[in-house]
Amino acid sequence: MSVASASFLIFAASQVGTPGPANMALMATGARYGLRAAWPFVAGVALGKQLIIWPIGLGLMELATSYPAVFSALKYISAAYILWLAWKVANLRLNTTDAQDRAPGFLAGLIVHPLNPKAWAMITAGFTNFVAPGTPPLEATAIIALCLLTCQIVLHPVWTSAGAFIAARVAGTGAERTLMRILAALTVASVLFVLFGGGTP
Repeated sequence: MSVASASFLIFAASQVGTPGPANMALMATGARYGLRAAWPFVAGVALGKQLIIWPIGLGLMELATSYPAVFSALKYISAAYILWLAWKVANLRLNTTDAQDRAPGFLAGLIVHPLNPKAWAMITAGFTNFVAPGTPPLEATAIIALCLLTCQIVLHPVWTSAGAFIAARVAGTGAERTLMRILAALTVASVLFVLFGGGTP
């Protein structure tokens, strides 16, 4: 296949489902306002990633054709960043103490991923590791975009609706540290799978 869709879905789920700026914002919003009030924000976060996917996909596919060495280097640079992020996740502590008067809306959610370095690294890793050289850019980008949107539709509401539960029962306890370490380990495992476990088509 031109795009290793099944492998990418596993990678995407591990990334979309683990802590990062977007999920922390979703969790905090859910903790403060609940899923119903946060829906516009959730929708904005999900669609905001598309603002990154299409420019990166179309540009990177052209870059890969002309400069394959750069394409290969990007794979390891993005993987290194995600490994560094995993270390940050392992030491992350939940914090939902910053209250707002009203839930953030759609436009606030739309800019979350364009300002999120994890999203840029994850999408770059997706194109550089799961797309075969020579794949038409439009085809590759459409598949990557659909896979990520599917994961977001499922997982973003989970983070949002679980915000209040996690904040009330996990934050500040020993279980919080264990949870963060497990999520960090899953992130590391996903990167190792990409580099050495057949993540490329």
